[in-house]
Amino acid sequence: MNSRISALLFFMSISFSTLLASPNYVVAEAQEGDGILSILKRFHIASYKCNIDEFQRLNKLNSGSGLIKGKSYILPIQTHTFNSKSIRTTLGITDYDLALSIQNYNEKALDSGLRSEDFRKDKILWVPHHFFNCLQAVLVKQEASPVTNTPPMAEGSFEKPSKGVYEIFGPKYQNVPKLSEKLKGQVFYIVSGHGGPDPGAVYTKNKTHLCEDEYAYDVALRLTRNLISHGATAYVIIRDNNDGIRDDSHLKKDTDEVAWGNKPIPLNQKERLQQRSDIINDLYAKNKRAGVKEQSVVFIHVDSRKSKKQIDLFFYYREKDSASKKLAQNLHRTVADKYKIYRANGNYSGTISSRDLFVLRETTLPAVFIELGNITNPLDQQRIFPSKNRQALANWFCEGLMK
Repeated sequence: MNSRISALLFFMSISFSTLLASPNYVVAEAQEGDGILSILKRFHIASYKCNIDEFQRLNKLNSGSGLIKGKSYILPIQTHTFNSKSIRTTLGITDYDLALSIQNYNEKALDSGLRSEDFRKDKILWVPHHFFNCLQAVLVKQEASPVTNTPPMAEGSFEKPSKGVYEIFGPKYQNVPKLSEKLKGQVFYIVSGHGGPDPGAVYTKNKTHLCEDEYAYDVALRLTRNLISHGATAYVIIRDNNDGIRDDSHLKKDTDEVAWGNKPIPLNQKERLQQRSDIINDLYAKNKRAGVKEQSVVFIHVDSRKSKKQIDLFFYYREKDSASKKLAQNLHRTVADKYKIYRANGNYSGTISSRDLFVLRETTLPAVFIELGNITNPLDQQRIFPSKNRQALANWFCEGLMK
């Protein structure tokens, strides 16, 4: 911070039944001619009346009070020690839009010279009063959320990625290398099947439940990461903010997955499928209005049949939709080519066909539905359970989507 701005420890009066709270506040010296409004304008927080009221309360002023040049005043901007992980975990919130707004405010403060260092460097996060205490700010935040030509990519962390770091992929994989710009300008919506209260297909062995939604999600994350590394914008529609990409063969079952926007996933099948279809259609429409021309959605599932029934990867596309068919054909052709290289006999029996599935019917953009295999078949399990093979699938799908 510069010489005119510093953090001040400001003790609040509370009851003896709780610990003493001691939030830090940003303070600033009044300049010549400053009034309450002008000093708040300088810090970009004068638009909300609650900030004015809070400034008066903190400094024990009334609406007619003037400011004394050179005197330090407490600003309605609390400081928090940034945990180097995310704004959400630092503040104990889950709202992506709110976290992004706070991040944008800190970056604006840096750009305008109010801060001397980025919050990720000095570990001091500024949080203006209005973000948590003004109804007006809440309404503005809900109405804003613009989607531009460069919408939030893989917003699994519910935060704008910084320097190629995406927390949704987990600590080991959160750094995404930039390999090429082949997919620049393209938007993908990656949707793993089921999730939340519905695990999908389940294989049980020795009282261990291995669930479709966990394996489909892991492949979805790996595919998303690959797409981003080639310059794409990719949305993870069904997300688990705790799991990340996992290298275990047996992926632990949980039910804490949510839909984009931190929405709980309904148990009712029709409601669940309608929810994700609506989310995709809404994002697609916003991106289209923003000028994005190439958008696609990929649904990833794991099938369940009798254990003796081995199946290869197969693909569905929307009926009478040439763009959807081409998408499926590119993926199908890529997998067939890979099998010629990596399967001993080179044979591939995976099919490609149209099907009137709910999510294919209800979404309005080019779409493909992928089945990874039969979760109960021992041979298909070798395609699904080992992490190296899940990564291979993601690599192949990415290659197919780049055609």
